[in-house]
Amino acid sequence: MSDSSRDTAEGAGWGAAERGAYRRLMPRETEKISWLDPRMLWAARNGVLASWFGDPTGRTRSRWVAQRAAAGAPADKVIRRDDPDRFSFLVVGDTGEGDAPQYAVVPGLLEEGRDTAFAVLAGDVIYPVGSADDYGTKFFHPYRDYRAPIYAVPGNHDWYEDLGGFMRVFCGDAPPLPPEPAPRPLTRAWLRSLLWHRPRPDDGRRLAEARALRSDPAQQAVQPGPYWAIDSGPVRIVGIDTGLLGTVDAEQGAWLREVSRGPRPKILVTGSPLYVDGKHHPCPVEGGGTVDDIVRDPAHHYVAAIGGDIHNYQRYPVRLADGRTLQYVVAGGGGAFMHATHTIPRVDVAGVTERDFRCYPLRGDSLAFYSALYGRRLRMRRFFTLTEAEATAVIAERLGIPPTRAPGTPVRITRRVRLVAGLLGTGRRPDRARRFRLPVRTIHTQVFSPGSATHSPPFFKCFLRLDVGPGAIRLRCHAATGNRAQEVAPPVEDEVVIPLT
Repeated sequence: MSDSSRDTAEGAGWGAAERGAYRRLMPRETEKISWLDPRMLWAARNGVLASWFGDPTGRTRSRWVAQRAAAGAPADKVIRRDDPDRFSFLVVGDTGEGDAPQYAVVPGLLEEGRDTAFAVLAGDVIYPVGSADDYGTKFFHPYRDYRAPIYAVPGNHDWYEDLGGFMRVFCGDAPPLPPEPAPRPLTRAWLRSLLWHRPRPDDGRRLAEARALRSDPAQQAVQPGPYWAIDSGPVRIVGIDTGLLGTVDAEQGAWLREVSRGPRPKILVTGSPLYVDGKHHPCPVEGGGTVDDIVRDPAHHYVAAIGGDIHNYQRYPVRLADGRTLQYVVAGGGGAFMHATHTIPRVDVAGVTERDFRCYPLRGDSLAFYSALYGRRLRMRRFFTLTEAEATAVIAERLGIPPTRAPGTPVRITRRVRLVAGLLGTGRRPDRARRFRLPVRTIHTQVFSPGSATHSPPFFKCFLRLDVGPGAIRLRCHAATGNRAQEVAPPVEDEVVIPLT
C-alpha cells in the first residue's frame, strides 16, 4: 500500500508523479458541467422553487413508493441478502459528473472492491439534473467492470427531474408517474408548476444501450424504492431519501422508525450528512423529530451514519450519553468537484475536538489546491499560489494545531501567505474574529468547478470500504488522486474499527 497524505507530500499526490491510467476508461466525449452557464442554472431550478413555493417531493416520493408496492416490492422495503457473517462493501458519494475526477476513482475502487459483496452510492448519482440519458457515461460506463450489485439513495440533483431517471435505473425500470391534476390557479403550487423543470419527452432513449454495460446477472440489483434497508450478514444498512431540501417526509419517517427497531446493528446511508464542516444538521422529519433522534436512540442500535452531498471526507466520532460512540461520516468524494476542507474551523462539536476529527483532503492540501486554482483563474499565480508546505504551516498557525503531516524543511510564514490563507477562507480558532474572506465554496461551485474538473492531479477523491465481521466493522477511507501510485495501491487516509456490540 502506498503512502497516504498523512505520511508524505508525494502520498497526497504532489510532485512530479506519473499520471494514472484512468483516462483510458473515459468515453471519447464527456459533458463539461458549468454552473456559470445560465442554461445549467435554469435546468437545476427546482431546488430553489421548492424552497420558495413549497417542497412537493414528499408527495411525489409517496407516489413512487405506491407504484413500486403495486409492482410487488416488499412492504417493509427490506432487501434480504444471503451474505455471510464476514463480508465487505463499498460506499461512494456524489459520483456523477462524468469527467476526469469521477473516472480517477475507478481504478482504485476496482482494486479495493474486487472481493466486495456490493456497493452503495450515497446520493447525487447523476449531475446536473438526474436525467436518464446521463446514466450511460456517468454510471454504467465508469462502473461497468465492478462485478457486484450497486444500490443507491438519491441526492438533491437526482430529484431535479422528479427522480424519474433514478427510479428507472435502480427500481426495476419503474414507468413514469401519471400526471397529477393541475393545481388551483393563483396558488403557490400553481406558480411552482408553471416554472417546474421536467424531463424531456424523449429522455431515456439511450438507456437500454447503456444498461448493456452492466448486464451480467451478478451485477443486477432492484430496489424497492428510493429508500430501503439491506439485511446483510450481521448488520442492517438503512438508506434514506432526503429529497431536494434535505428533509424526510412523514411517511418515510414512520418507516424509518419501524425499520430501525430491534437489536440488529445498523448503518445509516443518506444523501445529507448529519455532521459536516464542524456543525450538526440533524435532518428534520415532517411531523416532528429528526433523523438523528432516531439514529441516537439506544433501542435502535445504530453504529454509524454516512452521508454524501459535501464533496470530501470527514469523520466525527460522537460519544453519546449512554457511553456508545457513533461514527458520523461524510463520504461525498466520489467524483464531483472538491469541496474545500481548509474552510472548516477548529472542530469543537458534540464533544468532538480536533484530536478526534478526521478529514480528507487534509486542510493544508485543500488550501494549496485552491490557491493554485485561484492563481490560475485570476492570472495571479505568483501572489495566490502556496506550496503544500506553506499551506500546511499556515493552517497549523491559524487553527493552533500541530501540522497533520510531519513537516520537512521549516517554512517561513510570510505576510503574503497569511493574507492568501485569509482570503481563501481558511478556518480559525472559534475565539478569533472573522475578517474578510472570499466565498470559496460559492465561487468554486459556480465559476471555477468546470476548470478544476479538468486540471491535472491531484484530485483528492475518495471512497469507503467497510469490512463487516460478527463483532466489528472496519471502515477505511481510500484516496484517489489521479496518479498512478494511488491507482495501483489506494492509500488509506483514515481507518476506524466500529464495535457491533
